[in-house]
Amino acid sequence: MTHFVLVAGAWLGAWAWDEVAPGLRAAGHDVHALTLSGLAERKDVPAGQETHVRDIVQEVERLDLRDVVLVGHSYSGVPVGQAAERIGDRLRRVVYVDSNVPADGVSFLDGFDSDHIRRSLTEHGGVWPTLPAAAYAGQGLTDEQIDRIRTDGTPHPGATLDEPAALKRPLGDLPATYIKCVLNGTTLLPAVAEALEGGRWELVELNTGHWPMFSTPTDLVRILNEAATRR
Repeated sequence: MTHFVLVAGAWLGAWAWDEVAPGLRAAGHDVHALTLSGLAERKDVPAGQETHVRDIVQEVERLDLRDVVLVGHSYSGVPVGQAAERIGDRLRRVVYVDSNVPADGVSFLDGFDSDHIRRSLTEHGGVWPTLPAAAYAGQGLTDEQIDRIRTDGTPHPGATLDEPAALKRPLGDLPATYIKCVLNGTTLLPAVAEALEGGRWELVELNTGHWPMFSTPTDLVRILNEAATRR
């Protein structure tokens, strides 16, 4: 049995996978949607980047999971990519869902032009609030889905964004699927493009926006199920 551990991006908790987890279970998989420290029902737990990596590793070890597919969406690709290295032979595959990826010694905020996020952190006391509704336009989301992300989302702890990642081996060494949500743009991050050249990653394009667990959950389930069959 394949064991999925699903980790959503900034502001989101395990609840973000409510329309994805049932489809994976119907396909015969074991599914664990994880809320990271500082978010949703764990919003009062202090958190930095290393905290989030430990959250994922400890979930896998606590449940003694093997043949694990780690799924990281958006921000959470950074801690998921580090956790994938740390769980060793428990890992089957990593799936990055339109996500950032870790680089040794580099923080989430260092990985792209993030001045607007840094300003927001300063203006909001070290947390990153959910975006205004207009920022979600053109991403394939309904008004109701946008409202849920904004109202159920939790201000994201800033320390998780500016603490550097730690990797001991090249990112492309571990088997992975990268899902590019093309309504969010088709240009790949340089680190993703480099990893794809190594031959252990596959690229899948999905015709939706940055939050496919809301906009196209059935298509996302299909891709995740296919990823679970690969090594």
